[in-house]
Amino acid sequence: RIKRRQVPLLRRRVGIVFQNFRLLKDRNVYDNLAFVLHATGWKRSEIAGQIDRTLQAVGIADKAESSIHHLSEGEQQRVGIPRALINNPSLILADEPTGNLDPATSSDIMQLLVNINQQTGTTMLISSHDFMMIDKFQSRMLVCENGTLADPMGEEK
Repeated sequence: RIKRRQVPLLRRRVGIVFQNFRLLKDRNVYDNLAFVLHATGWKRSEIAGQIDRTLQAVGIADKAESSIHHLSEGEQQRVGIPRALINNPSLILADEPTGNLDPATSSDIMQLLVNINQQTGTTMLISSHDFMMIDKFQSRMLVCENGTLADPMGEEK
């Protein structure tokens, strides 16, 4: 129901973490984040500081100059998370953020998302088929079956 010109403003309030990372392979970590900030209208003078703060927050400041091609899948997902956070969204949508990762790295990524939620209050909506991971992090869980949302006990929402 919002006007077409308001859509870009709404998009800035939502961050997305993709299962397949969706990083720009021809750019390094820093430039992947800078691209998002340029595209969303940040002032050139503010970009470096925002990137540094965001990379520090997720613990990968040392990877800023790394080529995407030289990163493991876990490291690439750790770049996808700050890309989703870079505009300080009120909501992060994470589509199977651990789907392509080994169990240990999956746990690290989920812990990172939990920490971000606890530190910033950013709402996380995470889709996953990994019930063990959801249970491990004691997340509120809704099940979507045949287009209907239900709680794990089978009650429709």
